Amino acid sequence: MQEQYRTVARAGVHETEINRSRFICALAPAATEQEAQDFVARIRREHPTATHNCFAYVIGADASVQKASDDGEPGGTAGVPMLQMLMRREMRYVVAVVTRYYGGVKLGAGGLIRAYGGVVGEALDELGTITRQRFRLATITVGHQRAGRLENDLRATGLAVREVRYAEAVIIEVGLPDSDVESFRSWLADATAGEALLELGGEAYGDA
Repeated sequence: MQEQYRTVARAGVHETEINRSRFICALAPAATEQEAQDFVARIRREHPTATHNCFAYVIGADASVQKASDDGEPGGTAGVPMLQMLMRREMRYVVAVVTRYYGGVKLGAGGLIRAYGGVVGEALDELGTITRQRFRLATITVGHQRAGRLENDLRATGLAVREVRYAEAVIIEVGLPDSDVESFRSWLADATAGEALLELGGEAYGDA
């Protein structure tokens, strides 16, 4: 797995006008290819009279899935520059749809490439990006008398506390960078006088 990846901070829309054509870029995070395709379909439903609804998406922390469509624009002038902009910005798990309403002035191949790639870049700047870091999921089981103090200490150290469940014992789920597992194990033993049980689980991504 990749140690980290970048994605768009939130879904949103950015619009610009070039030679009387409207270019509307809708961006969104997408966890799966199906989510990306559903987003493309939704934008197309929202703009049924648009001249073109071109798209590009990148799925996977290693960019294993990359798709793009020119949707009727000359080949390589829309979807590909959109995808290239996403890759140049190292974006992952993201989908972009650029809706164009033709304004009567032809832009030419170079103009289209600059317009489609450029509006995606502008949308990324406007909506912002976030970095997601790979974590090892870990479960801490501890007695009630130590749980409150331990939870406060965990949050104070900046660890990703994912869930806290109260039962016969208290179960706290955290995310740890792989490189910190052994030092965290020692810290936990010291902080709880050896009374906490640490179990390591699988891997996931969380905010860096």
